[in-house]
Amino acid sequence: MRVLRIESGGRPAILRGRRHARGGDGRRRVRPRAVLSGGGRVTGVIPTFLIRREHALAAAQELIVVADMHERKQLMFERADAFIALPGGIGTLEELVEQLTWVQLGRHRKPVLIADIGGFWRPLLGLIAHMNNLGFIRDGAELRYMVAEKIEDALPMIARAALRAFSPTSFEAGPPAGFP
Repeated sequence: MRVLRIESGGRPAILRGRRHARGGDGRRRVRPRAVLSGGGRVTGVIPTFLIRREHALAAAQELIVVADMHERKQLMFERADAFIALPGGIGTLEELVEQLTWVQLGRHRKPVLIADIGGFWRPLLGLIAHMNNLGFIRDGAELRYMVAEKIEDALPMIARAALRAFSPTSFEAGPPAGFP
């Protein structure tokens, strides 16, 4: 994998030896520091207006400063092969829902995994089931995502999904619009 997008919260052990793209303060800084201490590579992507507020990680091997959150999300999307949403805040939720929407609309086939550690995402998963039961998610437009209840299952699940998603037979009709 070039870049594995890891979202807020969760345990840093999943990141050892992986490249990680994220910035931030507090809990969000634990993961990149764990990657660095494990010999991994960290790429930070931060909009200009957050540099002082979020204290960009100076130890990152690559720090990319962008104009705004839209550019940040686009760059991280382009550089990511997969998305894992660990327990986190409203920004994590927003970015997770965006990736679920893009997969649903056929904008990409990158694996999306929800790390439901300690049942953190259970209310969201219940809401998705509720929306499906009420018909707000129509047949043929189901959300495609995986759920890992144990953090150590996340990367193997992503690896298996990536092999399926990027296999030659998965592109019988050609890649979807916007697929890199």
